[in-house]
Amino acid sequence: MVGMTHNHELIDIGVNLTHDSFDADRDAVVSAAQRAGISRFIVTGTTIDASEAALMLAGEYSGQMFSTAGIHPHHATEFDASSAERLAELSEHPLVVAIGECGLDYFRNFSPPDAQRHAFEGQLAIAAQTRLPVFLHQREAHDDFVAMLAEFRTELRGGVAHCFTGNRRQLEEYLELGLHIGVTGWVCDERRGHELAQAVPHIPLDRIMLETDAPYLLPRNIHSKPKSRRNEPQMLIHVLRRVAELMRIDEQELAAASTRNAERLFGLNKVVPNSD
Repeated sequence: MVGMTHNHELIDIGVNLTHDSFDADRDAVVSAAQRAGISRFIVTGTTIDASEAALMLAGEYSGQMFSTAGIHPHHATEFDASSAERLAELSEHPLVVAIGECGLDYFRNFSPPDAQRHAFEGQLAIAAQTRLPVFLHQREAHDDFVAMLAEFRTELRGGVAHCFTGNRRQLEEYLELGLHIGVTGWVCDERRGHELAQAVPHIPLDRIMLETDAPYLLPRNIHSKPKSRRNEPQMLIHVLRRVAELMRIDEQELAAASTRNAERLFGLNKVVPNSD
């Protein structure tokens, strides 16, 4: 891999490895990623069931995988006292390193906006109580999203704006809230990634993180695209390459920064392998 050494291997901070598209070859996908220099993975939880599955998978790859526990805004109507209690229980496991994926999504509105805000507020409260960072989702809901985060700013231990696709103004508002910025293959998309490409050079090196969001968002700068169009964590090198180009820094420097930021925010070096 260009610009990479084993001293600074990448962490894919957002990957949906429990997705059924990986059921037939999950081990091979993980092995391919590791050969490409992606040594650790944070598996995203989007519902109670998905969060439990993510934790189970992380346990099978102890030391290599971690997970998040949360309810995505698409599933916000599933958030109630019982699910809140279960998220709090999951958060006690050492391999669960963040609350989320949580936030607001007014683009799809698969759940009503009021239900989304209720679920988001509840999960921010859990994050504040458990002192875990938040793994955040926002689409077409920037103002409400920022306002709700601002209310919890002093109580939260930090968070990452997962799959950031916004503009320079939105970036500055997220940075002001103390958030890290997760960049996916969206930045490799010449059709819709223009604003993000303009914003990326303004992300401080101590706030940037790289992720694939696989199996979604296959980078468009891949010369030989897979027939299935399934994204994989090994494709993180293409995100690295594009972001380094936009930031005008060496790939090795960016990889080291992203890894360092992920270790710090998620406390990865504090996690004891084989924890039950």
